[in-house]
Amino acid sequence: MLQALRHDLWATEKLIAHLRTLKKEQLDLGAPGTYGSIRHTLAHLVRGDERYLVRLGVLKGPTLSEDNEASLDEIASHLARVKTAVEGLFTGSQFDPEQIVLDTFRRVPTDPPLEIESWTMLAQFTHHGSDHRAHIGTILGAHGLPTVELDVWAYGRETGAIRERRG
Repeated sequence: MLQALRHDLWATEKLIAHLRTLKKEQLDLGAPGTYGSIRHTLAHLVRGDERYLVRLGVLKGPTLSEDNEASLDEIASHLARVKTAVEGLFTGSQFDPEQIVLDTFRRVPTDPPLEIESWTMLAQFTHHGSDHRAHIGTILGAHGLPTVELDVWAYGRETGAIRERRG
């Protein structure tokens, strides 16, 4: 699970680095069928990462603001906190994927809390990231802008987990 989370964070970091090459107004582009603008989608993705980790009790402090005007620098600084918390989740304490988390964060405040096994929160973390990075890729492609390779194969090649067998 840790490697899947590391891939997720790597992909978001790579995407932010790629987005830094765009003009400011390009970050406000959108496309039909996606979550919103590039900036809005990226902020939502990182805010979601933070909220999953807050629910698991491994991240404290304020999460990324809901105002969709966050800069890439602000988003990246929040992602760095997420990365540290993810690493901490698997070191120093014994993570129990079946531990029940009481989730009181509900869209309808009067709905009762949910009891969620911890592993589902982490699976959603990676799914949510992949989904919204794909939205941003769609926006970039729809506007004729270059995209970046963010899949597990690219991560594996970059980290040495995938390599050619020699001799």
